[in-house]
Amino acid sequence: MESHAQLDPSGCAAVGRLVFLLFLLLILLFRPVAVFPQSGSPDADRVSQIKKMYDAGGWSDVVRAVPEPDNENADLQMYRALSLAKLERWEESRQTFESGAARHPHDSRFFVELGGIAYRQSNLSLSKRELRRALNIQPQDDYANRFVASIYFLEGNLEAALKYWNRAGQPKLNDLTFAPQPRLNPLVLDRAVRFSPGSEWRREHFLSSRARLDALGLYSSLFFELKARPGDTFDLTIHAPEKNGWGSTKLEGALSLLRGLPYLTVYPEFYNLGKNGLNWRSLVRWDDQKRRLFSELAAPLARSPAIRYRIYFDGRNENWDIANTLMPSMPLLSALKLKKAAAGAEIEFIPSGRWQWNTGVEYSYRTFSNFVFIPAQSASFFTSGSSLALRAGAERALIRFPERRFTLNSAASGEFGTFFEDPLGKYGRVEGSLMGHWFPKARGDDYELQVSVKGGETFGMVPFDELFTIGFERDNDLFLRGHPGLYNGQKGNAPLGRNFILVNSQIDKIAYHNGLFAVRVGPLLDTGRIYDPSGYFGTRNWLWDTGVQTKIRVLESFEFVLGYGKDLRTGNNSFFTKVSR
Repeated sequence: MESHAQLDPSGCAAVGRLVFLLFLLLILLFRPVAVFPQSGSPDADRVSQIKKMYDAGGWSDVVRAVPEPDNENADLQMYRALSLAKLERWEESRQTFESGAARHPHDSRFFVELGGIAYRQSNLSLSKRELRRALNIQPQDDYANRFVASIYFLEGNLEAALKYWNRAGQPKLNDLTFAPQPRLNPLVLDRAVRFSPGSEWRREHFLSSRARLDALGLYSSLFFELKARPGDTFDLTIHAPEKNGWGSTKLEGALSLLRGLPYLTVYPEFYNLGKNGLNWRSLVRWDDQKRRLFSELAAPLARSPAIRYRIYFDGRNENWDIANTLMPSMPLLSALKLKKAAAGAEIEFIPSGRWQWNTGVEYSYRTFSNFVFIPAQSASFFTSGSSLALRAGAERALIRFPERRFTLNSAASGEFGTFFEDPLGKYGRVEGSLMGHWFPKARGDDYELQVSVKGGETFGMVPFDELFTIGFERDNDLFLRGHPGLYNGQKGNAPLGRNFILVNSQIDKIAYHNGLFAVRVGPLLDTGRIYDPSGYFGTRNWLWDTGVQTKIRVLESFEFVLGYGKDLRTGNNSFFTKVSR
């Protein structure tokens, strides 16, 4: 049986009235607001007269004709302030613009002009701040975007300049050149740099080009220079001294080869073999306590710099003294010998300048011998044998704030593998990190602040050589700089374990620089803890280290680190040195 609902006429009327009221409310809420007075009104006539006076150059007449009462029209205030600026009465002009901005906070013109006043007075910081306030109101204001972009460009902050230029469809590139002219295969180079004549060069193009050029490993320094040309276009020059053979120059190659001599180490390296971006890097260390041979080949895959492959071998023969890290701490020497060989392959993908990822596989074999006072209960840690592991990792820029020259990057990696000897078996390991990087000054790198938070966890049983180490040791990248990793030249002095958390912070200040080297000095603060469920390794408490370090950058190619660290819990002092690219 069908059912028909009947409409109550009074109910329909009520609904109709409600709809009409809602319609009126929407009209009131979203009615257009007139920016200029309506034609024919007294205000419109007066604005028209003042405009004619201003256009004719009668700026003093405008100032006399337009006083500054509390309820002054926005356009009249604008002409008064502009006239004061034309008369170079900067302070009065600024006050008038500020008064207008206070009365008309949604009128972006006042903030744009305040930015112009600050620029004329060489206060670039204030100028940028006022222009950004204007863009918060009117993000697509081409004039304001180009203005603030030009200031960032003058300060050498190309990424921030591109951010605002791109909003206005700029800059358009006319030509691209390298200085000096590279020897790298033009096809590889063309794929590395995103460039099309006559088209807009976007911030993403800059970031991806820089990331891919960096990944090639051929350029110790990169500088992107834009030169204005007639017709509102630019020429782009990338200053990139290229490493070929031993290096950019014979002197640089020799210094790079011998930079590890204080540690009985040399670094044979050859770059851009066959002009296809193939690099061979190696390390040879003949220290009796920690011999090592490392070698890798890396190059673009199929001549694409966005995809790179790496093949490596790492062999070690090391004596370890773990009396200070084996728990409970051994009063006598606890030592062992570790021999390990590992070989692997990896592919890295660089889809953009904001993130990249990699995947690979590694086979390794280790043996433990020459045990001295090692508890029998911990024997599983010293199981000799082979393993196979699959690895993957990714890096992602979480925050890029180029106006403040601040970045927050993240990284994560995972490993899943198996050991082929009992009692070991399948295992997994994950690591993650957050890294903040800030240049406090608007231009240059006189001051630099870095803070990182890292953590890692291991699942399953792993041998001794797969434990994490937090301390300062040249084969380790988890620095706790008041805890030396070596004792009498042997490894094992720094805390070990399967799980860790670590925080590093440092400030660097340029103390001296010239064309050959630069010296940075600054304080550091590290804190962390490492755990192990077995109870044989790890730390009972949080560790706190502080100190100071000096970094000496040579030929923009490699860096020496000389530092002093203090363990705040024990009061122990230590000195550390390192050399890196």
